Amino acid sequence: MSGVKRVLEKTETLERVDRPASALQRWWRRVFPDGRPLVRHLSGESAGHPLHPALVLAPAGAWISASVLDAIPGQQRAAQAMVLTGLLTAMPAAAAGAVDFRNLDQQQRRVGFVHFLANATGIVCYLASYRHRTRGSHLAGQVWGLLGLSAVGAGGALGGHLSYALGAGAYRFRPELAEAAAEAAPKAERVTAATG
Repeated sequence: MSGVKRVLEKTETLERVDRPASALQRWWRRVFPDGRPLVRHLSGESAGHPLHPALVLAPAGAWISASVLDAIPGQQRAAQAMVLTGLLTAMPAAAAGAVDFRNLDQQQRRVGFVHFLANATGIVCYLASYRHRTRGSHLAGQVWGLLGLSAVGAGGALGGHLSYALGAGAYRFRPELAEAAAEAAPKAERVTAATG
């Protein structure tokens, strides 16, 4: 098992985050109650799949672009604009993530909470990066940007693990497919055991 896989799977058993993760989930349920039009849109109900994975492309793309622009002489203002774009687009992405977080089970909630902490850390780093850039400290802004990108990258890995390894949000809008997948799972396990 790779080191990255071990770290990702370790977050599934982090019992120490259960209390704050449960408290955060209850809070998000109060902030984003079921039935509201905004909540339905943020959940992705109108699209038929969760909206959060699509929305995170905007801040992630902007922040990656900022790092590329930082490596090109004379592109400080463009990089600064990309940092700001990432901060502005992170808000709807975070709101959609909060709506998804409301429905996670315990194991998923642990990973989701660490995902939330990593991305919140990334946002704080990019706020510091933007502040330094607007004050003329471009080198400090670049350093804070790289720290932010590292945190957001870790958050993205956790988000991928949450979705693809733990199935968070899978079949939410297609329950008939969930039933078919549950019936097919034992057959797949038997085939794997026989061929492995």
